[in-house]
Amino acid sequence: MSQQLPDVQADAPDVTVGLSQVGVTGVEKLVKIARNGKRPIVLMAEFEVFVDLPSWRKGADMSRNMEVIDEVLEAATREEAYRTEEVCGDAAERLLEKHDYTTKAEVSMEAEFVRRERTPATDRETQHTVDILASATATEEGTREEIGARVVGMTVCPCSQGMSVARAKQKLEDLDVAEGKITEFLDEIPQPGHSQRGHATLTVEADGDPDVDLNDLIDVARDSMSARIYNLAKRPDEDHMTFDAHSDAKFVEDCVRSMAEGVVDRFDGLADDAVLTMKQSNDESIHQHNAHAERVVEMGTLRAEVNGD
Repeated sequence: MSQQLPDVQADAPDVTVGLSQVGVTGVEKLVKIARNGKRPIVLMAEFEVFVDLPSWRKGADMSRNMEVIDEVLEAATREEAYRTEEVCGDAAERLLEKHDYTTKAEVSMEAEFVRRERTPATDRETQHTVDILASATATEEGTREEIGARVVGMTVCPCSQGMSVARAKQKLEDLDVAEGKITEFLDEIPQPGHSQRGHATLTVEADGDPDVDLNDLIDVARDSMSARIYNLAKRPDEDHMTFDAHSDAKFVEDCVRSMAEGVVDRFDGLADDAVLTMKQSNDESIHQHNAHAERVVEMGTLRAEVNGD
């Protein structure tokens, strides 16, 4: 006769304080994303899974959480999903159903995604990597899903470039170059400024299917910086990237505002209550610190600001 094991997690805690998140992190699973008419994309994804915990309960059922996440993600791998965020949403909803003591379940996922592209000057095929970010929060009111990406690019500081422009102008004046020629030269040839590698993050959170194409999100984030960067770059490509970046110098704040403009232009059909998270972080090249800017805003508010309403 088997002995009934005690459910210690269901006991009352010594300190009756509720917890907003209890769960597991670092759960690695394969996820298969379907594509119309093409082979599916297989991602090695890392998940975080949380539920809230009331003050009267000592612990969450960690084994039950893992059982549910295994069931959901194994099914997603076998059957294929069309959106990474729906995998998170399905898992969050099932977690909520399995726990009679919880009011909220959260599942987030991060995975590396590889896209093919061509170099800007030599037109050679190459690849670039993107971090896919997906999550979902399930409550009794419904499920909110989030999809987004974190990308890498290049930025040039307008301030240091402005000082270089002033120096070049002074030198050309000392050489008795005509004012019109100086202006023409400086308009055509961007002057140096300190550059840095930039990291742009863009996510969209909405009820149900937000109807957002992940590739469009990636493109908006990449184009918000001074220039795109590429894994493969011959000398003509390097020259192209350098010229492009210095022709469009941007502060970290400018990158977030450029991202906002791109979102409104590309995703104007998003519901007003969709929440946009836009972040830019630059690895500064002449400082030991880094620069950061971000905005979290509902689509209706952002649309009004960008359009000047």
